[in-house]
Amino acid sequence: MNKIISIGLIGALFTAAMLAVFVLPAQEIIVENPEIQTASLAILDTKSENSEITIFAVGDIMLDRGVEYMIRNKGENDFRFPFLKIADELKSADIVFGNLETVISDKGIKVGSIYSFRAELEAIQGLKFAGFNILSLANNHMLDYTREALEDTMERLKDAKIDYVGAGFNEEEAFSLKIKEIGDTKIGFLAYTNLGPESWEATEENSGVAWVNEKSIENIKKDIEKAKQKTDVLIVSMHSGEEYSTTITAFQEKFAKSCIDAGADLIIGHHPHIVQKIEKYKGKDIVYSLGNFIFDQGFSEDTMEGMLLDIRIKDKKIDKVIPQKIKISNLFQPYFSLE
Repeated sequence: MNKIISIGLIGALFTAAMLAVFVLPAQEIIVENPEIQTASLAILDTKSENSEITIFAVGDIMLDRGVEYMIRNKGENDFRFPFLKIADELKSADIVFGNLETVISDKGIKVGSIYSFRAELEAIQGLKFAGFNILSLANNHMLDYTREALEDTMERLKDAKIDYVGAGFNEEEAFSLKIKEIGDTKIGFLAYTNLGPESWEATEENSGVAWVNEKSIENIKKDIEKAKQKTDVLIVSMHSGEEYSTTITAFQEKFAKSCIDAGADLIIGHHPHIVQKIEKYKGKDIVYSLGNFIFDQGFSEDTMEGMLLDIRIKDKKIDKVIPQKIKISNLFQPYFSLE
């Protein structure tokens, strides 16, 4: 009898030990890079005053062409497919931001460029699945299929409760500030592009993007000064630079530094499709290009990797900015790289 009790007791202890090893860790979000394992959960309404806020920012997202081919042929038509290797990690952040390099619509007509992108309507399901809750639309592909497709995209993002910046139904909306409030911290986003035709700029009467050039920098600085008065942390996205070049342009540098001079706390760049340098200016970070996040540019190693920016906010200011290397598989699925 005592032997039976002892065996039963040992069995119970063994079971408890196994639960501790295998069950309890499953409640945590485990990622490949240990620097992201401390990322807080996206429980936006219950952040205490001193809680750390996490923002993940990624580069160019294109869900048409070769990416759609892989979704159809390897992903069983599931538009979550491109995000499967990284979605759990992304969803651990409070805010997930990226540059959407395509309209998502079944409307409009191609304007002529062979590099025109229009993703299927189901693409929004993938973005939602991966945790994206704010996207920049300020880029040189938002009017690939005319204003009709851009307006349809904006309506669909609104319906999916995904915020957007850098485009709008008129000039006021395109250049407007978007604030994400977490606890008592107000985080503002603005987005601009100096690429694409100037005619794509939003006007009082027409939809379009927040298009800028050197002449408009002074006006943008005034907008940033006003935006900073309404926010604790102000992040500016810029779509600029030369494709496939590690060298930043004069405009990239001037625009980014002008934004910080006016009060921006962080500059995030897109468009070159490869990672460019991070520069400290007046104690603040300028990330000139995050490179690709989801794109079908398998012709080089540089275009098949990118950077995820892990931004930590504490006490209503940016506490640290941690660059994390991303690689893109031959199925066009991004994942964290340990290299």
